Amino acid sequence: MPPPLTPAPQPPIRIGWKEYLDLPELGLRRLKGKIDTGARTSTLHVQDLVYLGSPAAGGQAAEVTLAPDRRDATCLVTARVRVLRQVLVTDSGGHRELRPLIETELVLGPVRKRILLTLTDRSGMLFRMILGRKAVEGDFCVDPAAKYLLRSWHRRRVELNRERR
Repeated sequence: MPPPLTPAPQPPIRIGWKEYLDLPELGLRRLKGKIDTGARTSTLHVQDLVYLGSPAAGGQAAEVTLAPDRRDATCLVTARVRVLRQVLVTDSGGHRELRPLIETELVLGPVRKRILLTLTDRSGMLFRMILGRKAVEGDFCVDPAAKYLLRSWHRRRVELNRERR
């Protein structure tokens, strides 16, 4: 009997050093993210985090307030998340910080995948979201000279969603 057929591996999708992405479980659409292969983990800016109840076996529930647009401080999004654990992260300046770690769905171009990301205050930074190398490995190839290469994918998805309504 012949071996079962397996789909041919897909070549990595070329992306720029910054792209629009969605985090649908957090209610974030068209979030500007910086692709940072120098960062191992991904991170997202949170304005506020409030733990709810006591920790359970699968983590602790929390309510986060997100400010996705650095130019509009009044645009806030609130979401419930499950904090898996706290992780010690060293930033590019060598500062160590204990950060909450969550898992959520990332939509980047045609790719939907689960990623881990840490939560921290990035209010002084240009990008509210850093997509680290663990989140892009296997699916994407980063072109450091390009930006927003997946913009057309994002537009098509928005148009399809409008047609479905």
